[in-house]
Amino acid sequence: MGDESSIIQPMESLLRKLDLTSLRLFVAVCQEKNIARAAEREFIVPSAVSRRISEIEAMVGLPVIQRHQRGITVTPVGETILRHAQVILGQIEALGVELSQFNSGAKGTVRVVANLSSIVQFLPEDVAAFSRFFPDVAIELEEQSSAEVLKTVEERNADVGICNAIAGIEHFEHLPYRSDRLFAMLPLNHPRPAGAPVCLADLLDENFIALRDGSALTQLLAQEVAHLGSKMNIRIRVSSLDALCRMVHVGLGLAIVPEHVGELYVNTLDVKLLPLTDPWALRHLFLVFRARDQINASANTLIDFLSVQR
Repeated sequence: MGDESSIIQPMESLLRKLDLTSLRLFVAVCQEKNIARAAEREFIVPSAVSRRISEIEAMVGLPVIQRHQRGITVTPVGETILRHAQVILGQIEALGVELSQFNSGAKGTVRVVANLSSIVQFLPEDVAAFSRFFPDVAIELEEQSSAEVLKTVEERNADVGICNAIAGIEHFEHLPYRSDRLFAMLPLNHPRPAGAPVCLADLLDENFIALRDGSALTQLLAQEVAHLGSKMNIRIRVSSLDALCRMVHVGLGLAIVPEHVGELYVNTLDVKLLPLTDPWALRHLFLVFRARDQINASANTLIDFLSVQR
């Protein structure tokens, strides 16, 4: 036990006292085979390098180099220290590279909350393109209504939100992301011709399929119908755009859908699309976030990427 303790104590002392600067200078001396050249390379005076080497030898208790008139040779003990020092310094350099990636936004995690419209229409392709440029940035994506998006960003439970231009967005930093136009989706056997422009007022005598009350689309339609002094005959409410389109497919009513969503189904379901001519039918999606200095570099990188995808 006494012999083991006598070995462990010097090693613990070595771990406490040996610093990265001493290791770096020792490696330079071994590589240059000359203290003066190592000092010149490291921009330090030769006496300081020699002192660092002597300190290592004092800690180890054995010589690590042999000094000669024209240079040095490395002892077996020094070769062992050199091998480990190069590994340690290499790991520190790799750590610096990885940390710089976090600082530059090339590595990290971004929490994104987005409304259904943006997820169905635009985000899959845009996130895939972003990931090709920044493969070390992980994106955690969750679907929420536009109102929930603002609340989540406000509570700092997400870095970036994507939602429609709803009340409250003015309290956040926000940038334009994408635009979409609303279309009426009708059963294929409906008498109105496919592609014929139509306004919402012309459709209010029909049965409608609608999304759940919390969606931005449902709220927008309710607002515009109220402005017309009328109401929508909502036959069924569903929680997804896929279910919405399938209800139209089987003839249970018509629906108002974003153009890109309608295009996904028009060739696979028995439905047709009519563009809405109402001015509000052109909608805008926004990126919402807290102040730039309050979110991580990866989130800023994603915002910059998505804001130019229009």
